[in-house]
Amino acid sequence: MKDIVIVAPFDDLYLLSKKIVEKNSFDNVDVVEGNLKHGVKMAEHAINKGAKIIVSRGGTYNLIKENLKIPVVELSITSFDLLRGFKNVKGYKEKIGVIGYGNVIDGSDIAGNLLDLDIVKIEVNWEENVERIIQPYIDKGIKVFIGDSITKKISSKLNCKSYTIESGEDSIVSAINDANRVLMLSKMEQERAEQFRTITDFVHDGIISIDQNEKIVLINNTAKKLFNIADNSLGELVQEVVPQTKLHEVLETGQPQLGELQDVGSSKITTNRIPIIVEGEIKGVVATFNDVTELQQLERNVRVKLSRKGFLAKYRFDDIIYSSQIMEESITKAKRYSPYDSPILIIGKTGVGKELFAQGVHNYSSRSKGPFVAINCAALPPNLIESELFGYVEGAFTGANRKGKAGLFELAHAGTIFLDEISELPLELQGRLLRVLQEKEVMRIGDDKVIPVDVRILCATNKDLKVLIDEGKFREDLYYRINILSLRIPPLNERVEDITILAKTFAKKYSDKYNKGIKKIDESLLEYLRQYKFKGNVRELEGIIERCVVLATDEILDITHLGNNIENIDKENTVNEVNLNDGFFSVEEELSLDELNSIYIDHILDRYDGAINQSANVLGINRSTLWRRLKERDDAK
Repeated sequence: MKDIVIVAPFDDLYLLSKKIVEKNSFDNVDVVEGNLKHGVKMAEHAINKGAKIIVSRGGTYNLIKENLKIPVVELSITSFDLLRGFKNVKGYKEKIGVIGYGNVIDGSDIAGNLLDLDIVKIEVNWEENVERIIQPYIDKGIKVFIGDSITKKISSKLNCKSYTIESGEDSIVSAINDANRVLMLSKMEQERAEQFRTITDFVHDGIISIDQNEKIVLINNTAKKLFNIADNSLGELVQEVVPQTKLHEVLETGQPQLGELQDVGSSKITTNRIPIIVEGEIKGVVATFNDVTELQQLERNVRVKLSRKGFLAKYRFDDIIYSSQIMEESITKAKRYSPYDSPILIIGKTGVGKELFAQGVHNYSSRSKGPFVAINCAALPPNLIESELFGYVEGAFTGANRKGKAGLFELAHAGTIFLDEISELPLELQGRLLRVLQEKEVMRIGDDKVIPVDVRILCATNKDLKVLIDEGKFREDLYYRINILSLRIPPLNERVEDITILAKTFAKKYSDKYNKGIKKIDESLLEYLRQYKFKGNVRELEGIIERCVVLATDEILDITHLGNNIENIDKENTVNEVNLNDGFFSVEEELSLDELNSIYIDHILDRYDGAINQSANVLGINRSTLWRRLKERDDAK
C-alpha cells in the first residue's frame, strides 16, 4: 500500500481520484472506495498495509479521524464545488433542502443567495439518522435536495430529486498536496523523535522526565532497567511507577537537587533532578540516575584498558607478503601451531619478520582478543629487564614508582607474551623465567605473594641457542621448555621468488608516503636485487627500496637509483674469486651480472656432478629457484 490513501465515499469521487492520480503521476497515492463505517474499515486496512496518511471527505473523514490514530487530511468542499452542485437547480423557485455533514454544506447558504435560491440547511451526523431527519422536510413540500452521497441514497428511497455536491479536480489535487506536506512533516518529526530516543537510550545515565502533572513523559531504557519499569509506563504518575523519586519536590520548589544518593534494591544510585522552566513557569522535571556500583566496575575496566594500551597484535598471516613455496610452508606450519598454548621458538636471522609471525600466531589463536605484549630482551638494560617482566611493589628499590607497577607477564594475562632476542636474557633471570613457565605465576620484586598468570609464551632468536648452551650462556632446561614447537623463518636469500613482490610493495608504500608517483620497477633493478646477498633480509630490502624512491626523479625505479651505495654493495656482495678448497673460480674478463651468474652456476654444478640439492645449498638458494634459473637459460637459447 502507498504512503497516502484516498478513501472515496462514493463511486464518482473514486473514479475521478483514480484519474487524477494517474494523470499527475502521484506515485505514492492509492485510492479505495468506502463510505462512513465501511470507509473506516477500508482506512484501517490501508494502515495495516503501510499507509501513513488518509485523505477523505465529509462524514467519512470525521469518522476516520475520530476512530484511527493516524494523520487524516480533509478533502474540503470549496465554493466552486458548491456552485457546481447548485448548477442543476439554477432558476428553481421552490425551497431546496441542502443536507449533509457540516464540513460539506458549510457555505451553501451563501451560494444560494448568489443564485437567488431558497435554501434550507439540514445538517446530519450519522447515516442512520438521515431518513428520520429528512422526512419532516418532505412533508413540508420540499422535493429537491442537494448534498453529500447519503443525500442521493435516501432521497431516491423517498422519491425525491437529489443532486450531489462533488469535489472538483482542483480540490482533490489540493488535498493530495496537503497530504504530501503532512507526510513530509511527519517523517521529519519521526526522524527527530528517533534521534532523540536513540540519544537518550545510548547515554549511560538513566533518564526520567515528568510534566507539571507529575506524569511520565520520557523514560529511557537505562532507567527502565535500573528501576525495573515496564515499557508501558508513559503517562503514568511517577510516584506510582518509581517511589521516592522526590521529583514532586523539585516540581513544587523549582530548586535543583544534584548529586544525591538513593538506594534502589542492593545498589546505590546517584541522582540529579532539574526543573524544566518555560517562560518563568515550571513545566516539568527531568532526572538522571547513575548506578554507583556500575561506575566503579566501569572505572576498573578503564584502568585495565589503559594498562593494555598499545598491547595489540596489528598483523595477521594475511599481511605477510610472499610468493615462494618455502614461505607458504612456514605459514602453514605457524597456523598449525597457533591453536595450541605450547611455547614456540621462532628462529630466523635479523630482519626476516619474526615478530610478524608472532603476531600472526596470536591473532590466529583463541587468545586473539587478549593482549599481545612484546619485549626485546636486548633493548633493555639488564637491571631493568626483571622489573619490566615481573613488576614490583611500592618501595622495592630506589626510584620505584610509589604505587608499584605491574609486570609485562601480568599485563599479558589471558593473552600472549613475545620475548624477542631471548638469547640476550641475562643468565640470572633465565631461571626465574623458567619458573614462571612451569608454575604459571609471578612474584613482583619486593613482594611476598605470587600472582597467577595465564599467558602463552612465544620466543624468538637470531642465534644458535645450542651453541650458547655449550658456552654456558643459556640454560639448557629453559631451551627445552621454550622449544616445545620450533618455527624457522627462512632468510630472504633462500626465497628469491619473494623479492619482486616485496620490492613492489615497498615501492608503493614509500611512493605514497613521499608522493613520488612511482609506477614501475625496472627489470635491471629487480635482477640486481635477486642477485644481491641480503644480510638484513626483508628489513634491508625495504631500506634499499626506500632509498631508491627518495632518489628517484621519474616514475620508474632502476638500478641508478641505488645512488652512491651501489659501489659498496657491489664490493661487499658480488664474487670475483671464490675458494672451493680444490681450486679457485676466477674471472679475468669483464662480464655482466647475468653472464657471471650463469658461469658460476655451471661451475658449481660441475663441482658437484650435477647434484641439484648440494649445488643449491652452496649457491644459497633453494632447489626450485635453481631449477627455474636453469630453465630460463635453456629457454633463452
